[in-house]
Amino acid sequence: MADCIRVPLLLLLMCIVSSLILGAGASLPRRRSTGWKLAEEGVCREDLTRLCPKHSWNNNLAVLECLQDKKEETEIAAECNHLLWNYKLNLTTDPKFESVAVEVCKTTISEIKECAAEELGKGYLVSCLVDHRGNISDYQCNQYITKMTTIVFSDYRLICGFMDQCRDDINALRCGSISTGEKDIHSQGEVIACLEKGLVREAEEQLGAHAIKDDCKKSIMRVAELSSDDFHLDRYLYFACREDRERFCENTLAGEGRVYKCLFNHKFEEAMSERCREALTTRQKLIAQDYKVSYSLAKACKSDLRKYHCSADSNMPRAREARLSYLLLCLESAVHRGRVVSGECQGEMMDYRRMLMEDFSLSPEIVLHCRSEIEGHCSGLHRKGRTLHCLMRVGRGDVGAIDPDCQRALQTLIQEADPGADYRIDRALNEACESVIQTACKHIRSGDPMILSCLMEHLYTEKMVEDCEHRLLELQYFIARDWKLDPILYKKCQGDAARLCHTHGWNETSEMMPPGAIFSCLYRHAYRSVEQGRRVIMETNNKGKLSRDCKVEVQRILHQRALDVKLDPELQRRCMTDLGKWCSEKTEAGQELECLQDHLEDLLSDCRDVVGNLTELESEDIQIEALLMQACEPVIQTYCHEVADNQINTGDLMECLVQNKHQKEMNEKCAVGVTHFQLIQIKDFRFSYKFKTACKEDVLKLCPNIKKKVDVVICLSTTVRNDTLQDAKEQRVSIKCRKQLRVEEVEMSEDIRLEPELYDSCKQDINRLCQNVAFGNAQVIECLKENKRQLTQRCHQRIFKLQENEMVDPELDYQLMRVCKHMIRRFCTESEGKNVLQCLKQNKNSELMDPKCKQMITKRQITQNTDYRLNPVLRKACKADIPKFCQPILNKATADSELEGQVISCLKLKYADQISRLCPEEAAAQEQTGQVEECLKVNLLKIKQEGCKKEVLNMLKESKADIFVDPVLHTACALDIKHQCAAIPPGRGRQMSCLIEALQDKRVRLQPECKKRLQDRIDMWSYAAKVAPADGFSDLAMQVMTSPSKNYILTVIGAGVALLFMGGLLCGRITKRVTQELKDR
Repeated sequence: MADCIRVPLLLLLMCIVSSLILGAGASLPRRRSTGWKLAEEGVCREDLTRLCPKHSWNNNLAVLECLQDKKEETEIAAECNHLLWNYKLNLTTDPKFESVAVEVCKTTISEIKECAAEELGKGYLVSCLVDHRGNISDYQCNQYITKMTTIVFSDYRLICGFMDQCRDDINALRCGSISTGEKDIHSQGEVIACLEKGLVREAEEQLGAHAIKDDCKKSIMRVAELSSDDFHLDRYLYFACREDRERFCENTLAGEGRVYKCLFNHKFEEAMSERCREALTTRQKLIAQDYKVSYSLAKACKSDLRKYHCSADSNMPRAREARLSYLLLCLESAVHRGRVVSGECQGEMMDYRRMLMEDFSLSPEIVLHCRSEIEGHCSGLHRKGRTLHCLMRVGRGDVGAIDPDCQRALQTLIQEADPGADYRIDRALNEACESVIQTACKHIRSGDPMILSCLMEHLYTEKMVEDCEHRLLELQYFIARDWKLDPILYKKCQGDAARLCHTHGWNETSEMMPPGAIFSCLYRHAYRSVEQGRRVIMETNNKGKLSRDCKVEVQRILHQRALDVKLDPELQRRCMTDLGKWCSEKTEAGQELECLQDHLEDLLSDCRDVVGNLTELESEDIQIEALLMQACEPVIQTYCHEVADNQINTGDLMECLVQNKHQKEMNEKCAVGVTHFQLIQIKDFRFSYKFKTACKEDVLKLCPNIKKKVDVVICLSTTVRNDTLQDAKEQRVSIKCRKQLRVEEVEMSEDIRLEPELYDSCKQDINRLCQNVAFGNAQVIECLKENKRQLTQRCHQRIFKLQENEMVDPELDYQLMRVCKHMIRRFCTESEGKNVLQCLKQNKNSELMDPKCKQMITKRQITQNTDYRLNPVLRKACKADIPKFCQPILNKATADSELEGQVISCLKLKYADQISRLCPEEAAAQEQTGQVEECLKVNLLKIKQEGCKKEVLNMLKESKADIFVDPVLHTACALDIKHQCAAIPPGRGRQMSCLIEALQDKRVRLQPECKKRLQDRIDMWSYAAKVAPADGFSDLAMQVMTSPSKNYILTVIGAGVALLFMGGLLCGRITKRVTQELKDR
C-alpha cells in the first residue's frame, strides 16, 4: 500500500515544486511568466557554465545548491548573488511554499502535535517541520524538508523568526549587515557563526562579552541543532572545512553527523587548517551547552535519556538540563549502578568524554576560573589534553598555586569525562603510557579500568617512563579525591557506602558526606575505629563490617595512595605546613611520608594524628608500602612468600623481613626500608601491630600514659623480671604479651638506634670510636663494649647496664645468639634461655665447637671477669645480704647509676672475715678491672663460704684453659705472649702452657709482673686441684689415679668394700636361719 501511495505523491511534489519555482521566478523583474530557469539568466550563466555540471541546469534547486556551496566570494558575480537571494526569499515567503508542506507532510503534521498547532500563513509550519525533521519517518516529507532546509540555512534571514529575534544582537556584536548589498548576501552563514562565538564568549564570561538576549540564544542553539546532521547546513563550518573534509573524511558519507565526528577526531592533526579547527571548536562548545547540537549523540541516547529520567528534573532550568555534562553524569550514573545503557549510546558518550579531556576550552568553567593558571603556567599547550594535564599539575601543587574555583572546575570536569573508567579517554595519558601498557599491563584487556591500577603498581619501577609517571599522578590526584571516580571501588563498595556512609547516587553529592569523605568512612570500617585515643578492632557484627570485596578494594587504594603523599587528600590537607617545613628538600618521589614519619614528634597535632594512623596501618599491612615491597621482593620470595600470600592484617610480613634482614638476598634498599620502619615503630607502641595486639590490655593496666614503644617494652619487661625474681604466684603480664615482648626485646638489641636512650648517650662515642662500623647485627654495640674503657661516663653507664642485662638474660645478647646460633642448637637445646651462656662455656673446648662461637664465648668470659656484677651466679650469693644491710643506699639510688663503691663499702662494715678484710683496696675501686676477683683468688685459702669458694675455683679453671678470661694475668703477660707465644693459637690452654714453659726455661726472661702473677696461678691451680670437687665419676677416678696417695686410697676403698661384703653375709645368715625340721624334709 505504501508503494501505491508513494508514486502519486512524488508526482504531486514535482508538480507543486515546479509551480513554486515558476511562481518565484515570475515575481523577479524581466522574467518570462512560464518555464523560467536560473540557468537562462545572463547574470549567472557564466558562473553556472564554469561551476556546475550541465545535467543540473534544468533543475533550479540543483543550480541553487551548486552555486551557494562555492567557497570564495569572488567566484560568483555580485549580480548573480543578488538574483539567488531574491529567488530564495520569494520561494520561502510564497504562501504556496507552506501549502506544499501541508500537502506533502499531511501525515507527519498530524503526528507532530507542535506542528499541527502552528498557525498557517506565517511560515511557522515549515520552521516547525525543520525543527522536528529527526522525527519525520515519511520519505516524501523528509526529502522535501531536507531540500528546503538547505535553502533556508544558506542565509540567516531566511530562517523563520531568526532576524526578528537576533537583530539587536547582530548589530551589537557587529556580525554583519541586515541590508542587502552591504555584505556578501550569499555567505550570511558567517553571521550565525559570529553570533555563536558571541554566545561562547558570554558563557565563558570573557572580558567585554555581550549579553545575548534569551530569544536570540534559543534561535542560535536551534539553528545549531537543526544543522547537526549534515555539515552542509552549518554554512560557516562547511566553507571553513571543505578542504579538510576532502583531506581527512573523503570517504565519510554526509548525514547523521558523521562528517562532524570525523572532523572532530582529526581536529588536532598538524594538517588541519586553523580556520577549520576554530570552527570545529566553536561547534563543540555549543554541544557542551546543549547535547542536541550533536545529532549522533542525541539520536543514540534518546531512549536511554528517557529511560533513566535524565530530562525530567522539574527543579532544574532547561539550559542546565540540556548541557552535555548533565547528560554524561546522568548516563554514567546509570552505567556505574549496573543499569543497561545501549552500546551505541555508550560509544557516543565515550567520544564526547574524550573530546572534553582533549580540549579544556570546551568547558566554560575551566576557561572562566582557570584563566590566570593557564596564562601563568600552561600557555601554548592547547592540543591533545596537554593544557588540562598542566592544570592538573598546578592543582597538585607541583607548580605554583591554584585558585579553589579552578580546582573545583577541574574536579567537575574529571567526573564528567570519567577517565578512570577507561584510560583511553585521556589522550595525553594514553599516548604517554602506551609503551608501559604494552609491556607491564599487556595481560589486561584494552580499556579495562584495571589498567590504571596496573600502571600504579609499576610506578617508580624500571618499566615506568617519566612522562607516563607524571600524567598518571596528575590524573590520580583528582581520582583520589572522589571515590566514585574509581569505577572498581565504586562497583564493589557502593552498597557498603550507602549502608555505612549514607551516600547518594553516583552524580549526587551531600554537604554532610562530601565525596572525599566517603573513602575515609570506608577505611575506618575496613580496619578500626578510634576509642579512648587508641585504635581497636571493629566489632564483628555484620552491620558495622565491610564486605570482603569492598575491603580488598580499600586495601588496593591504600597501597596506591602510599606511593605519593598527594594521593591522600587528608594527609596533604593536614600536613601542608609540615611538608613545607620539614620535607621541602625531599625531592625523591614517594619519600614524603617517610620524611613526616622521621619528624613525627615535631609535627603539628593534626598532621601527627593522620601520619600516626597511616603508620599504624602500615604495621598491620606493610604491603601498603609498595616501594618497600618492590625493593624486598627477593627476600619475600625466598623467606616470606607464604606469609605474604596468606597475610590478612597480621603484621607477619614485616616480622619476617626483620628476622631475615641480614640474609644474603637482602639488598640495601630493602634493608634501609625495614630499618626505617623499625626506627619509626619505636616512637609509638601502636606502630607495632603484633606487639600492640598482644599487649594492649597489659599496657593499659600496667603502663598507662606511656606511648613510646621502647618505654613500654622497658615497663613490661621490668614487670616480668620483678615477678620472676620475687617468685610471684601469678605473672602480671599475660603469656601472649610475654612471648611478643621477647620478640621485641631481641629485635631492639639488633641495632643501637632502636634503643634511643642508649643511642643518644653514646652518639658522641660512636662517632669517635666506631665511625666505620655499620649499624645492624649489634656491631656498633659490640664496638662500644670493646672500647668500654674509652667511653664517656654517660655512655659507659648505659653500656654497663646493657651488659648486666645481657648476662642475666643471654638471649638479649644479639651477637652471641647470632654467632653461636648453630652451637646453641647443637649443645644447649635443653637449656633455659638464661643458662645459654653457661651451657656454651661448658662446651667451649669441645672439638665440635665453632671457632667463631668459641671466640665470642671467650669475649663474654672476659667481660664477666672484669666486674663481679656481670657474673650473675657469683652475684647471687649477695642477694639476701644487700637489701638487709644496705637498704638506705638502695632507696637513694637511681636506676642508671653505678653503686658498686657504696654497696661494697656497706658490705665491708658487715663482713670482717670476707671481702672487706681480704680485699679492702680492690673492693673500693670504682672502675673494675678484675681486682675483686683477683683478690678472691689470692685469698682462696681463707674463703669459708662454700658457694663463693666454688665460683672462684671455676674462674681459676676457666683461666687455665684460656688466658683471655683472666684479665689480670693477660694484662701482666701481654708483652710476653706477643714475644714468646705469638705463633701459638689461643684456646685449650695452649698459650698458658707456652708461658709456663717459658717460666721454667731459665734462658727466657719474663716481665717481673708476669712472672709473679704466673707463679701465683701455678700455686692456685695446685691448691684448686686438691680442693676442687669432682664434676663426675670419671673426674673422681682421674683424681684418685693421679693422687700421690693412690695406693692408700685404693687400700681403704678395698677394705671398705670387703667389710661391707662380710657384713652382708653375716646379716643374711642370721635373718634367713632355717629350722632343723625344714632341713630334714
